[in-house]
Amino acid sequence: MGVAHGSMLLIYALVAIAALILLITRFKVYPFLVLIIVSLLLGLAVGMPMDQIVKSFETGNGNTLGHIAIVVGLGTMLGKMMAESGGAERIATTLIRWFGEKNIHWAMMVVAIIVGLPVFFEVGFVLLIPIAFNVAKRTGKSLLLIGLPMVAGLSVVHGLIPPHPAALLAVQAYHADIGRTIAYGLLVGVPTAIIAGPLFALFIHRYIKLPESNPLSEQFVSKADPKPDSELPGFGITLFTILLPVILMLIGSWADLVFEPKTLPNNLLHFIGTSDVALLIAVLVSFWTFGAQRGFTREQIQKFCGDCLAPIAGITLIVGAGGGFGRVLMDSGVSKQIVELAQNEHLSPLLLGWMVAALIRLATGSATVAMTTACGIVAPIASASAMTVKPELLVLATGSGSLIFSHVNDGGFWLIKEYFGMTVGQTFKTWSLLETIISLLGLGLTFALAAVV
Repeated sequence: MGVAHGSMLLIYALVAIAALILLITRFKVYPFLVLIIVSLLLGLAVGMPMDQIVKSFETGNGNTLGHIAIVVGLGTMLGKMMAESGGAERIATTLIRWFGEKNIHWAMMVVAIIVGLPVFFEVGFVLLIPIAFNVAKRTGKSLLLIGLPMVAGLSVVHGLIPPHPAALLAVQAYHADIGRTIAYGLLVGVPTAIIAGPLFALFIHRYIKLPESNPLSEQFVSKADPKPDSELPGFGITLFTILLPVILMLIGSWADLVFEPKTLPNNLLHFIGTSDVALLIAVLVSFWTFGAQRGFTREQIQKFCGDCLAPIAGITLIVGAGGGFGRVLMDSGVSKQIVELAQNEHLSPLLLGWMVAALIRLATGSATVAMTTACGIVAPIASASAMTVKPELLVLATGSGSLIFSHVNDGGFWLIKEYFGMTVGQTFKTWSLLETIISLLGLGLTFALAAVV
């Protein structure tokens, strides 16, 4: 069988994605298995060498899990400690008191934007989901009304605002000014988050009914009656413990400003600022702030850590398999084909940046991969192009493109589906639509900004 080329590659990719969705939604096959089967069949169909197909899937799976498994594991432990000590409850009650029950969806968006700045989407998500579960339980509102503004806030900072790692990479690739990028990013990102988050959630939560019981929510919401205020950890110490990984990552990203690169203190700050180490430190600190100080014994803390990992095993496997599928799409040449398509159309650099990132995102599922790959492709074209365009706006356009329509090959899709207890169809109607709103609005506002600055 020959190797597939050109438009045939794209057709095979579309068929594979359609088959994936059909097998999971109609025939209820477990997503982990479907992702493996479809990835292998796609590799065979496009004529990848057989010895490479499995390797390609394993590489993608391993690369995704290498980051996500550690992050989700440590983040879940931190979330569990926060839940058991009453910290999540404390934050939930404080937010409800400050913003009022009517406006709690705004509070969740604001918190997500702050927490999301230095951390990858998945890290921010596992840090905040216990608070979302607790707020939903406290207010009796749909988890969608609480959770969608939260994921919108996280997603916007992921794509548009440095010092988020993905946005920072784009700033470097386009030689943009980081201060101006942050300023423009906020101008574009905040209205985008408001529309895709709280406003969209107010509309959509009426039409989507979530199941009564959510096994994951039960991990993070204490069964007992609400504890009296005096028994909960203080708001300050709770906030400090949750924001500790965020603070450490920020310090890591500023290491070069404080110390000479390659010196010991500089290397140390970078080391502490990696998401894995920052989360690990926060988990160890939480054993003291949420554990020992709240009167838990070492045995109890051990048990919390063990118990909370069982429910996330399935999610972690599915997320990894999604990465494997993305990698097969990449290695089979589908992603390259998409890029060639975009280059032949001679578009404005802003539209080109958005489109290349959007197409890579659809093919690989990863916003970070979409953003980094698109920058590499678009930066030389933009600098050679006759049209002058501000590099900061290119960062925003590319970032917006990288967030479009998250679907079955994106780890985030499965994370949100499982935690919210939704079906695949419901996840499309809520999360995938929310991401698309962010992508299109972000592009529109970037063009509007280009007309002004």
